[in-house]
Amino acid sequence: MSVPSAGTYASVAELDTELVDCRRCPRLVAWREKVALEKRAAFREQTYWGRPVPGLGPADASLLIVGLAPAAHGANRTGRMFTGDRSGDVLFAAMHAVGLANQPTAVHAGDGLRLYGTRITAPVHCAPPDNKPTPEERDTCGGWLRAELALLRPRAVVVLGAFGWQALFPVLAGAGWRVPRPRPKFGHGAHVELPGPDGVLHVLGSYHVSQQNTFTGRLTPAMLEDVLRVAGSIAGVL
Repeated sequence: MSVPSAGTYASVAELDTELVDCRRCPRLVAWREKVALEKRAAFREQTYWGRPVPGLGPADASLLIVGLAPAAHGANRTGRMFTGDRSGDVLFAAMHAVGLANQPTAVHAGDGLRLYGTRITAPVHCAPPDNKPTPEERDTCGGWLRAELALLRPRAVVVLGAFGWQALFPVLAGAGWRVPRPRPKFGHGAHVELPGPDGVLHVLGSYHVSQQNTFTGRLTPAMLEDVLRVAGSIAGVL
């Protein structure tokens, strides 16, 4: 499979259809399929997705949320971004609280969840060992994100965590937005405006919704909701 690029796909649906068959990173392919076969005891009766996880949300979304990668027993199990794990519990509760989702929970792909004007994606679409993709895997998977951005042309992006922040800016530069040098530093509440071919893109940072952050109080629901509310307003969703 060749590296996807801007202009390769006519629609987000076409991009997603090809993405789920990607096998370009051997280590990630081996891991996601191993996890899907061995499973976690609590989910042993379930059939794991075990493939690349596409973005979630409407194809005309003006707000994009960028995470890190699918969780081994979350999205790699359910086939839907942030669905079925505790990180997703925090994210969707916050999205519902500010009006970006119709319900506060995401359990499985058929649970009726709908996002309003918002799409969730990641710089890496396969579950990585120890939740740590390599730089090579990040760069290889970046082609999907470039193609997705070219189709969406969002007004605002919320980036969850430093990994996603670092992965996103080279992709944005390659897609036509003017990224300053040195690149903007990540931080919770960071807000960068990037001129581009279709106007200004607002990039906002938030600590990741990982258990390490939420259990320790480094990221509270109110902190996440504040960032989402600002981004949704900029994007014209709220």
